[in-house]
Amino acid sequence: MQDGARPETARLEPRLPPTWLDVVGDEFRQPYMFRLKQFLTAERAAHTVFPPGKEMFSAFWHTPFDQVRVVLLGQDPYHGPRQANGLCFSVRRGLRVPPSLVNVFRELNDDLDVPIPPHGDLTSWADQGVLLLNTALSVRAHQANSHRDQGWETFTDRVIEVLATQRDGLVFVLWGSAAGRKAAMIDGRRHMVLRASHPSPLSAHRGFLGCRHFSQIQDFLAARNPPPIDWRLPD
Repeated sequence: MQDGARPETARLEPRLPPTWLDVVGDEFRQPYMFRLKQFLTAERAAHTVFPPGKEMFSAFWHTPFDQVRVVLLGQDPYHGPRQANGLCFSVRRGLRVPPSLVNVFRELNDDLDVPIPPHGDLTSWADQGVLLLNTALSVRAHQANSHRDQGWETFTDRVIEVLATQRDGLVFVLWGSAAGRKAAMIDGRRHMVLRASHPSPLSAHRGFLGCRHFSQIQDFLAARNPPPIDWRLPD
């Protein structure tokens, strides 16, 4: 930092690829981002934080801005050891598939007859243009929502905003009430917006199971932004 620069407006070191820096890079100059960086530094000094720092922005590296076709919005990373890999709903290979993702696979199987995979690593979806974005990109170990309202939501809201205003023909998939509130940011005339209850076992039977979102995504992409997504996960 140069002498005399105000620390709250000093640029942080962004860990985003160039296509994303072009549209949200200015966020790293904002005071809220400096406060978030301070918070994360203190959290890491006192607690275990997931995912590791190098994977916190994995969703952006796997899905460049100009290649996004579907936006799937989650809440925050898994908070168990080794689970989080920076992609919402995704979990590392070799670990038990979390209950919410079990229900996602169940709906996918019922809707498109896609075989239920033996693992929960959704990287192949991200590499095809599915932005697997959590509203908060970090979490304290064993404490869900522990990094809520620390600044991440401001950043990810901006991500949704630039996608909704600078791109056309995207599919925004909003599962659960928190994600559903983001619908107000999205012009349904330019994009498809799909809403349902969260796939958690506590709510999946209240509208998620049977929503047929995957086939709707495929039909929309076939008409406006082909090719469709190959939802099958590699072994």
